[in-house]
Amino acid sequence: MAFEYKRTVQFAETDMAGVMHFSNYFRIMEETEHAFWRSMGQSVHAAEGNKTISWPRVAVNCSYVAPVKFEEELTVRIGVSKIGKRSLTMKYDFACGDRDVAHGEMKTVCCEVGDGTFASIDIPANIRALLKAHPCDP
Repeated sequence: MAFEYKRTVQFAETDMAGVMHFSNYFRIMEETEHAFWRSMGQSVHAAEGNKTISWPRVAVNCSYVAPVKFEEELTVRIGVSKIGKRSLTMKYDFACGDRDVAHGEMKTVCCEVGDGTFASIDIPANIRALLKAHPCDP
């Protein structure tokens, strides 16, 4: 089952045309991702045993379907589309009511982080099991 997150478009997120600026979709994708991890009792940057694990992005895209305006409520659905040995790809669907407004995708890599360094690692079994419970909707 996909995870759903709702939020209201803020005035500062709009441009001179009165619609949400395209760059904010990426910020909201990350905000939704953080809420998704928290919903599973996890974090995008957390201790796992004696390691600190994080999920740096390696590819992100977003396609826009319709404009979103100030104070409209966005519903963002996130689902896991692919779990690799060390990578995770999630899809994002943005809607206002029954209106589709955007679709995004984010690929991240499971990494052990140290003093400013990243080393990719296999996704831990307990995290992999949590992720498998959130596939994209058909």
